[in-house]
Amino acid sequence: MSPTLHAIVTTVGGILAGLALAGALLWRQQQALATARYEATHDEVTGLPNRRLFLTRLRAALADNAPVGVVLLDLNRFKTVNDTLGHDTGNDLLDQIGRLLSGIPAPVRVAARLSGDEFALLVSGDRDDTAAAAHAAWQVIAAEPVRVVNGNLRVAASVGFTHLHAPFATPRQLLAQADAAMYEAKRTGSGVCEYLPHRIPTVRSRDRHHR
Repeated sequence: MSPTLHAIVTTVGGILAGLALAGALLWRQQQALATARYEATHDEVTGLPNRRLFLTRLRAALADNAPVGVVLLDLNRFKTVNDTLGHDTGNDLLDQIGRLLSGIPAPVRVAARLSGDEFALLVSGDRDDTAAAAHAAWQVIAAEPVRVVNGNLRVAASVGFTHLHAPFATPRQLLAQADAAMYEAKRTGSGVCEYLPHRIPTVRSRDRHHR
């Protein structure tokens, strides 16, 4: 091989090696970015959308001017599970509840874990659709004992729901309404409660950490 050809081959080989290295680095960066985006919008325990992504989806649904409803629920006596059986069991329970809720069919569009033992559903449809989704969420949790790492647990939930009562409602207003209805369900032991503007105020009466 002539010196000139050898130099060309060596140069081309170096360029290809450099491109391969750059491609590998770019791929790793893209993977890291995708992982960071996922972790920023999903709950690490259940894999469900988190509060940030739920609000984004709810905001988009409202922007479409389509009928929409919000279901909010938490697990009764969840703190007792953590205190008596440990946080691993508590996390396993949250994961199983997340699986149950994510299996509820349309018109439920999104099932999310907002924080602690609090979950939310985004429903496409009118008041009847939202009510049906709320009752389905309550039923799927209460129907059978939930299998966790060290046995089966009977679980019950308090469920509140609201649908779009007024134009120009914001995502946080709808969450506040569903939250107020959820607390009313917990207070009365009714299981499922609808937000009614003339009956249930949206002002929080108790701190979330002392249920």
